[in-house]
Amino acid sequence: MELLYKSTRSDHVKVTASQAILKGLAEDGGLYLPEKIPTLNCSMEALSKMTYQEVAYEVMKLYLTDFTEEELKQCINSAYDEKFDTKEIVPIRKVNQTYYLELFHGATIAFKDMALSILPHLMTVSAKKNQVKNEIVILTATSGDTGKAALAGFADVEGTKIIVFYPKGGVSPIQEKQMVTQKGKNTYVVGIHGNFDDAQNGVKEIFGNQKLKEQMNQAGFQFSSANSINIGRLVPQIVYYVYSYAKLLAEGEIENGETIHVVVPTGNFGNILAAFFAKEMGVPIARLLCASNENKVLYDFFSTGSYNKNREFILTSSPSMDILISSNLERLIYKIAREDAKANQELMLSLKENGIYTITEEMKTQLKDFYGNYATEEETEKTIQQLYEKTGYVIDTHTAVAAAVYKKYQEETKDQKKTLVVSTASPYKFTRSVMNSIDKKYSNMEDFELVDELSRISHTAVPKAIEEIRNANVVHDRVCNANQMTEMVQEILGI
Repeated sequence: MELLYKSTRSDHVKVTASQAILKGLAEDGGLYLPEKIPTLNCSMEALSKMTYQEVAYEVMKLYLTDFTEEELKQCINSAYDEKFDTKEIVPIRKVNQTYYLELFHGATIAFKDMALSILPHLMTVSAKKNQVKNEIVILTATSGDTGKAALAGFADVEGTKIIVFYPKGGVSPIQEKQMVTQKGKNTYVVGIHGNFDDAQNGVKEIFGNQKLKEQMNQAGFQFSSANSINIGRLVPQIVYYVYSYAKLLAEGEIENGETIHVVVPTGNFGNILAAFFAKEMGVPIARLLCASNENKVLYDFFSTGSYNKNREFILTSSPSMDILISSNLERLIYKIAREDAKANQELMLSLKENGIYTITEEMKTQLKDFYGNYATEEETEKTIQQLYEKTGYVIDTHTAVAAAVYKKYQEETKDQKKTLVVSTASPYKFTRSVMNSIDKKYSNMEDFELVDELSRISHTAVPKAIEEIRNANVVHDRVCNANQMTEMVQEILGI
C-alpha cells in the first residue's frame, strides 16, 4: 500500500514520500504529513534482536513506500556507518536510575546527525525517482546544530548546493567554528544580524518567493529544505525512539509492554514530534515531557492553550532551543484539529499576523499525554554540576534542561515510571557553558583548553569533530542583514 502525503493547510494535493522530501515545504506553506500514521508490523521482541540499521528499515519502509527495499537499505547503510563513533549508533547510559539516550555520536556530535546523515541519500534517490534535472539548492536556517550537520551531510554531494543562514553571535563558539570551517565546493555559510527566528522567517519567505523560483528554474536550480520541517528529517528521527525502547527491552531494563516516559529538550518541536509518532505507531510511551529553556513559549502553550511569540527573545546557554516559532508544532496542531486543514490554516495565519493563536478546549483534551515545563539558566547550570559531582557523568546544556524538567515533573507528580532523557548534544559542543557550570574556576580558560580539561575530568576522548576544527581555517565569512537574505542567495547562485 502506497502511503501518500498531504499538506497541513489543504486537503486536495497529495504527493508521494519522495516528492514530499524534494519539496520540503508544501506549495501552500503547509508541512507534509502522511495520510495516516502507520502501525509497527514487527513485534518489539523481534525489534529487540535487531541492529540500529535493521530497525531503521522496519520503521522507514512504512513511511517511504515509493522507495524500493534496495534503495532504502542503501540509504540507511550509507548513513549509519563508521561516521558514528559507536556501532550501537545511539547508546543508552543508565545514570542514577535514569536512562540517557545519547544521540550525539555522529559526525557533528549533535542529534541532528541522526536525520541529516541520511537526508542527502534520500534526496538524491528522490531526485532520480522524479526525473529532476535541476541542481537542488538546500536552503536552511540554523540555531546552531542543523547547520553543521546539514553542511557535513551535503558537502560535495553531486547535484546539490547548500546555503546555511545562522544568527551571528547567537550560537556557541564551537558551533560557529564547525560551520565556518566546513569544506566542500558546494557549501555556503552566512551569518545574519538577527536571531534564529529572523533566519527561519527569511528562509520561509525565500521559499514562498514565486519570482525567485522562476529565476531559479531558468538558471537550472530548485530549492529544497534540510530543516526539520522536511518529512525526510522527521521519519529518521522516529527510528531512535523505536530502537531505544527495543534496546531497553533487550537489556532487561523493562518488561515487554511496560510504558516509559520520554523527556525531550525542545526548540523547533521536531524531535518530540518524532516521539509522538513513535507512540502513535505502537511504542509503549506514556508521557511526552517537553522541556524548554527560558524562551518558554512551548511551556506556556501546554499550560494555557495559547501560543504567543510576542515576547522578549532570550539568548541562553542552550542556543539550539532559543526559538520563539516552533515550526513543527503545526503538525501536532493539525492532528489535534482532527486534520481540519482550514482550522489549522486560520491558526497559522493568526500566528503570522498577530503573533498568537489559541486552540479550542476540545483540542486541548488531546494534549493530555504532553507535559510542559522549563528550566532557568541557574537550574540548567545546577543540573550539570550536581550530576557531575554525584556520578561523574557530564551532560550538555540542552540535556541539562531536559534533566531539570524531569526532576520538576517527578517532584510534582511523585511518578517513578522509568524514563528516557533525550541527550541531544555532546558536552564538547558547549564546552564553556558546561565547564563554567561545573566550576567557575574554568572561566578564564581558552576554548580548546576547556576541551582538554573536559576530556580529563570526564574520562572521555575528545571527539573527532572537535579535533578537526582545532586548527582549521575559516572558509566562510559572509554576513548580511536579515532583510538581505534573498539578495545573498541570488549572489551565491549567480542569478
